[in-house]
Amino acid sequence: MKIYNTLTRQKEQFTPAGDAYTIYACGPTVYNYIHIGNARPLCVFDTLRRYLEWRGHKVIFAQNFTDVDDKIINKANEEGVSSLEISERFIGEYWTDAQGMNVREASIHPKVTESMPEIIAMVQQLIERGHAYESAGDVYFSTSSFSGYGKLSHQPLDDLQAGARIMAGEQKREPMDFALWKSAKPGEPAWESPWGLGRPGWHIECSAMTKHHLGDTIDLHCGGQDLIFPHHENEIAQSECCNGVPFARYWMHNGYINVDNVKMSKSLGNFFTVREVAEKYGYEPVRYLLIAAHYRSPLNYSVEVIEQAKAALQRLYTCRDNLDFALQNAAETGETLDLASYRDGFIAAMDDDLNTAGAMGHLYDLVRELNTHMNAASKPSLQAAAELFDELTGVLGLLYNRKETQADDQVNALVAEREQARRDKNWARADEIRAQLTAMGVTIEDTPQGTKIIHNL
Repeated sequence: MKIYNTLTRQKEQFTPAGDAYTIYACGPTVYNYIHIGNARPLCVFDTLRRYLEWRGHKVIFAQNFTDVDDKIINKANEEGVSSLEISERFIGEYWTDAQGMNVREASIHPKVTESMPEIIAMVQQLIERGHAYESAGDVYFSTSSFSGYGKLSHQPLDDLQAGARIMAGEQKREPMDFALWKSAKPGEPAWESPWGLGRPGWHIECSAMTKHHLGDTIDLHCGGQDLIFPHHENEIAQSECCNGVPFARYWMHNGYINVDNVKMSKSLGNFFTVREVAEKYGYEPVRYLLIAAHYRSPLNYSVEVIEQAKAALQRLYTCRDNLDFALQNAAETGETLDLASYRDGFIAAMDDDLNTAGAMGHLYDLVRELNTHMNAASKPSLQAAAELFDELTGVLGLLYNRKETQADDQVNALVAEREQARRDKNWARADEIRAQLTAMGVTIEDTPQGTKIIHNL
């Protein structure tokens, strides 16, 4: 598999240093519901993990929760509750949305509030090695002490410094220096440290948690494009100055989300949470939308686009239900479907920098093949097609709401009752049952082979 490495700005063969891929993904700051911009890296890198595991690789995947932050503190003060109450509430809401989009739990979900010893130890080491300094109870990282600063964002330090400022209340030496530890302020949570009561700066948390859970050098660090600078740039500086070795061998960043072709922003009012979209269209179309385009491309969200995603997803569900129906009626002999090309094409696309758009193209080629030939195909061939269909959609994390028609007792009972009503020429009752099934999200089609059941989104 080749991926585009943000650090080198080229596609590179993606291999683990050890017997497992070690991957760290920046998680949400838990002060509100996640928005669709937050959800894109969740779904994209969940798909990467699924794909690597499907190809037989072991993956250790860490994703943090930032559970102490200015935004959390402000929210807590607005509501008159503790920061912990806010963060735990929205971690719970995160799980509702993540599970709704079929995003799997990471191998490790570290929290900032549970990582203070590791954070404080890393800050102390940076001071001892001359890369950080204390100033009036705060601790700052000295960017000029790291010659590689700017290598991820590909900007020279001089250019970065040109636009930097020292804000009121900051006691740092240079404009580009950044906080590792902040002294305590009234109304804020604080922890004991060698520099007095305080809390960590934003960037140090990920460096400390990565080191503690995955080691000094990891295979891949990933997140949204907006994190390249300053967050990921600062993580590299801290980690490499502390540990003396490269921080991450590869970096992947997903593109921005636009809303009606304008970059999503709270200030513009074109801001949508996953919960808002899911309440109207369901969670699965959201996931589909977020992985349907190449992860590095900008993604446009609009009512038309999410409705198209839902319609495309329904096409997959319909094909899979048709395949179940064909299997019930298939003969042992018949046409043999050539399935290898679809699997090979899917793999080739995914191996080319996680090209989910191309992979979906091969999946829909398989759908067209099945729609054309499934009624004439042999039962063994259809069984193989069903297995492949489930494999490929499973790698993409799709069709997870599919109900097995064989196990859906209520639907099957109603279909049987309707068939009896039709035999009795009780057309009114047959129509009532069809309407009841439609309300349950089930479409039925009468065929010479029996009643075909299609589950709708």
